[in-house]
Amino acid sequence: MSFLISLVAVVLLLSGLFLYADARRRYDLIDSAWGPGFAVIAVITLVFAEGEPTRQWIITVLTAVWGLRLGAHIFVRNSGKDEDPRYQDILRRAKGNPRLRMYRVYLIQAALMWVVSLPVQAAQHLSAPFGVLDWVGTGVWMVGFVFEAVGDWQLSRFRADPANKGAVMDRGLWRYTRHPNYFGDAVVWWGLYLFALHSWLAALTIIGPVIMTWLLAKGTGKPLLEKDIVSRRPGYAEYVQRTSGFVPLPPRSRVS
Repeated sequence: MSFLISLVAVVLLLSGLFLYADARRRYDLIDSAWGPGFAVIAVITLVFAEGEPTRQWIITVLTAVWGLRLGAHIFVRNSGKDEDPRYQDILRRAKGNPRLRMYRVYLIQAALMWVVSLPVQAAQHLSAPFGVLDWVGTGVWMVGFVFEAVGDWQLSRFRADPANKGAVMDRGLWRYTRHPNYFGDAVVWWGLYLFALHSWLAALTIIGPVIMTWLLAKGTGKPLLEKDIVSRRPGYAEYVQRTSGFVPLPPRSRVS
């Protein structure tokens, strides 16, 4: 029952957000709601599921901390800036009613939230004692969270310095991967998935971290961000040649 309740809740949440965004004619608000949406699902599951209490509370807190931090970061980053051009492009290319097309985008996001969060939902139904897998999952989550949060913080500081305008961020974690925040995001969800491994049926929710990792590394994350950045930012092509695209690795030798 909690699975259905969480699905209905996230659809209603993003439907309400769409109405607000449509009234403002600014649709990239959904980016700020992505993380908090997972927190909502985790809390709803906590209320209705009847699993092992320690696991329930820890996985809910971990999901909420990750989601709320991400939402706040994106909201602050986008404040005072023009809307992400991707959303205006969706409206321009839409056949038929462009607003209906945009609403479908919001519903797709709701569906993705629900599917990706399946490990969190399933783990909260498990009655197995809190044990080694849960501690390992917490540790993996912490590694991912540090990578994501520190990567975002380093990039924000870099962009805040006028001297770095137009320059390529290749310091700190960005020296080892072009997307430490995306890598950390993926690791967070593999950590949360480990909580579900107390049951073979719950283990089938591996689709959650797989989809999240694919979105970040091959879908709407890294590829979309890098689509035209080489033409906009001098030095990025050379940065690509020496720096891993996703998994942190030692920098390759500079191309002469």
